[in-house]
Amino acid sequence: MSAALGAAGSVPLTSLAAEDLSLFGTDPWWLVVVKAVFCFAFLMISVLFAIVWERKVVGWMQLRIGPNRTGPWGMLQSLADGVKLMLKEDLLVKRADKAVYILAPVVAAIPAFMAIAVIPFGPSGNEISVFGHRTAMQLTDLPIAMLYILATASVGIYGIVLAGWSSGSTYPLLGGLRSCAQMISYEIAMGAAFASVFLYSGSMSTSAIVDAQNGRWYIVLLPVSFLLYIVTMVGETNRAPFDMPESEGDLVGGFNTEYSSIKFAMFMLAEYVNMVTVSSVAATLFLGGWRAPWPISTFWEGANHGWWPLLWLVVKVQLLLFFFIWLRGSLPRVRYDQLMKLGWKVLIPVSVVWLMLVATVRVLRNENYDYAQILLWVVAAVVVILLVTFLVDMYRDRGAPPPEPDGAAFDPLAGGYPVPPLPGQTLPPVPRRKPRGERELVGSGGPQTDGEGKEESDG
Repeated sequence: MSAALGAAGSVPLTSLAAEDLSLFGTDPWWLVVVKAVFCFAFLMISVLFAIVWERKVVGWMQLRIGPNRTGPWGMLQSLADGVKLMLKEDLLVKRADKAVYILAPVVAAIPAFMAIAVIPFGPSGNEISVFGHRTAMQLTDLPIAMLYILATASVGIYGIVLAGWSSGSTYPLLGGLRSCAQMISYEIAMGAAFASVFLYSGSMSTSAIVDAQNGRWYIVLLPVSFLLYIVTMVGETNRAPFDMPESEGDLVGGFNTEYSSIKFAMFMLAEYVNMVTVSSVAATLFLGGWRAPWPISTFWEGANHGWWPLLWLVVKVQLLLFFFIWLRGSLPRVRYDQLMKLGWKVLIPVSVVWLMLVATVRVLRNENYDYAQILLWVVAAVVVILLVTFLVDMYRDRGAPPPEPDGAAFDPLAGGYPVPPLPGQTLPPVPRRKPRGERELVGSGGPQTDGEGKEESDG
């Protein structure tokens, strides 16, 4: 927080980005098609690489061999998997709503490709030449480009919900409902994290946001917003440890249980395309976008010109994809109640408080308040909040019941979920069947026998 406020005090108010979108919309139609094909190819190649990279990295983390059969070093394994899925039998569930059942994978996949249209791969000026035409390294830009990205992300989740409902099965329906609740919970905190960026950049245009990070990246100015977005983007993409919509442990396969062949491949494609998209958004908003890292940009003037910005953006996206893979190989899946608690009781309150703090600092800077005065007010507010929470916890603990003594029995289902005993607690005794020789035998007209099957005599 102190780093963000200190940087906020040093940012001049004239650094807010100005929206100049006059460079977009002037390309000939064939150049627009070429740029659209490039965006599509960029996503597809990134997905093919991400699948192989994930299997390689997770295999390395688990001390086992990853894919090494198809292609050199197994690099063509994801391509072979795609061909295999397309050649598998395409099933149609008898009880499914056929129209929605077929349309759901399309609804999930297409919006995943749409957000890349407003991601800048380079400066907004006429930086590169394509067949003699100078053009920007971006398909298009909008004054509300970030709202466009949020809208496409919200539409894509309908494909998962409709897939679970249209399958006509219980477990896919639960997976779809989980996905809907997860999307609502985490998009609120994501929007609040975006709002802090809008306050500093003065724009919702992606190219203007990258231009506003000329002096310092927003990961330094807004570290809390960056951390909030990192958590929410994992929840939005349904990736581990937040992959509850397709939890194999309790939902068999989740919303895509009843899908096979190319329709299942489209769900898998949508997941990995969303990973690339949210990583591109994170790089654009907080990591300087296409700008070169700090040591390189200081001594090399041409690092942010020509085709080099594309390299810097790709490197940042791949590092964020590695973060996705590292999480999957490191953390176990959380429970669903923990997922909802994190979204509603932690992320949303923190994002709202942080947004209010950022807005307050910006208003004070606009009123020409000194940085020392702003820091004093912020520190005083933090101290008051900590003191209030300390008093609340202290008085709440007075009315709490005394802790259970060591060795006392406890109810493993008291919280609604079965939990193992803590150190010092013991499970209640479990009734056991008596040994064979101690069972009471009831005669049914025949001679009574003892435990070993011998007849008992009357003496």
